Amino acid sequence: MLNITFPTPARFHPRPRPTGAKLALKPVHVWGIRVRLQVGRQQRDLALFDLALDSKLRGCDLTALRVSDLVSGGCVKGRAIILQRKTGRPVQFEVTEQTRRSINNWIEAKQLGPEDWLFPSRSNKGCHLSTRQYARLVDR
Repeated sequence: MLNITFPTPARFHPRPRPTGAKLALKPVHVWGIRVRLQVGRQQRDLALFDLALDSKLRGCDLTALRVSDLVSGGCVKGRAIILQRKTGRPVQFEVTEQTRRSINNWIEAKQLGPEDWLFPSRSNKGCHLSTRQYARLVDR
């Protein structure tokens, strides 16, 4: 009896996605994103973007900030200290003038009080923006 075997076709494997940290944004890209957010009058996204650049906090720490963490006496602080959720260590960062302006505009537009979340959820009253929603904003 004849025993014929046919070679199986090689399986298609899509390129693996790169893992690890993403490349840093270049200043040209940062300004391009800022201009788009300013032209689009997206105050929340602009404040979130500026604060993310200044603080370099993880998404879970950034979305869980309260107004009182950054505002004192009606003015946005020039320097802030936040406890990281993952490590429990304090992180100190400087808030630039651009970021202070965007945060102040956002707080005034939403009329947020000192104990309110800095980035409140639109769907869940009394909750902050979820890290999943933040990830969607970053992917845009």
